[in-house]
Amino acid sequence: MHAFAVPEFPEVRSDDSLADLVAERADLEDGDVVCVASTIVSKAEGRTASLADYPAGPRAREIAVRLADATGEQKDPRFAQAVLEESVDLLMEAPFLLTETPFGHVGVNAGIDRSNTGGAELLLLPERPSESAERIREGLDADVAVVVTDTSGRPFRHGQRGVALGWAGMPASRDWRGETDRDGHELEVTVESVVDELAATANLVSGEGDGGTPVVVVREFEFGDHEGSEALYREIDGDFVRQALRGWEYARN
Repeated sequence: MHAFAVPEFPEVRSDDSLADLVAERADLEDGDVVCVASTIVSKAEGRTASLADYPAGPRAREIAVRLADATGEQKDPRFAQAVLEESVDLLMEAPFLLTETPFGHVGVNAGIDRSNTGGAELLLLPERPSESAERIREGLDADVAVVVTDTSGRPFRHGQRGVALGWAGMPASRDWRGETDRDGHELEVTVESVVDELAATANLVSGEGDGGTPVVVVREFEFGDHEGSEALYREIDGDFVRQALRGWEYARN
């Protein structure tokens, strides 16, 4: 397979059709995977905000103080309020805010961005990224899959990498369970997060700075003869890292 950025992509504004913008600049083929940065999905869907939209409540002010104590830098309680309002669960309060979004993604600051915002003070994540992916897919002429991507840090490792927030037109994962390895041993737990791997591939091409290449096409990717799975986000009962974080936060408080 190979990946290439869609060239000359313009600054996206609210109510722009991302499908039209992609179709005008890329000659898509059936089977392509179109990886779209969540920043432009959010811009097209009007997911911009300012700190003034989030008057800080008591908990946000308390969190801002805790963050300042942990980092030595003054934190705006209005930003903490924005994070709280864009989250359904707060896993860590210091030295950074680790949250769960309404659609299940766990990341820092509810994914609220302050870079490449198109002039807005804050850029919020799409509310329902898989539905966004499906709308883009329906607007394209070729039979493609669409993955809405973002960058995210990883436990136990430095740096960020691309991850999938939403997807349409393909399963989220390859399920290898029941197949065998080269020694004939049956695979019992291997489920490969394909949409995350495609998002990471796209991120290698699109970059992180001012390149202006928020859409990447992955061509000739083959899912293979495997079972597919839509599971991407862990359920709380099986997420032992989250349970450990909750225990740590309880002990701190």
